[in-house]
Amino acid sequence: MIVPLRSPRLSMSLLCYLSLFAGPETFNSKSLALQAQKKILSKMATMAVANLLTDDTSSGILDELYKASREFTKSKKEAHKIIKDVIKIALKVGILYRNHQFGPEELETVERFKKKMNQAAMTVVSFYEVEYTFDRSILSELLLECRDLLHELVENHLTTRSHGRIDHVFNHFADVEFLTELYGPSEEYRLSLRKICDGINKLLDEGVL
Repeated sequence: MIVPLRSPRLSMSLLCYLSLFAGPETFNSKSLALQAQKKILSKMATMAVANLLTDDTSSGILDELYKASREFTKSKKEAHKIIKDVIKIALKVGILYRNHQFGPEELETVERFKKKMNQAAMTVVSFYEVEYTFDRSILSELLLECRDLLHELVENHLTTRSHGRIDHVFNHFADVEFLTELYGPSEEYRLSLRKICDGINKLLDEGVL
């Protein structure tokens, strides 16, 4: 849902989800991080990257996004696929960014994307912390604007399939019905939302978002 570019730390830590199938009932980002490091980053892994992959805060956010998505879709397979697509996008964009593949105009788009993601992140938290302020249309629109900026950013770099993954991720999290359930009265959703917002607040305080 939130994929910032300001710091590679968060984006790269998302890679811990790229190997998702750790058993029918097990979904632990810390152990998956080690698998992802071995399978995906064997040629580029350093101790610094390993530390990025096991970042507790961003991994925790993804854990809760998975749980909320699983509850909404009623499908573990679909929830896995959504998070896997988040990771694949983050991996590819992160590699492009870290290897200076974006031109001057694209770097301007990076800054616009970062600002929009920051706005979306703060809105997610505000709607949770301040009663009776939740507006699903506003949050959905912000997330779709992030989607469009990301499409613009990678237009000359990624394949049609990757653009499809971007749509899959953002269209899911921007779904007004999903947002309504996430901010609704269900205790299971509320618990996940609280943990998501706690994580986002920590990343905002650290300047990651």
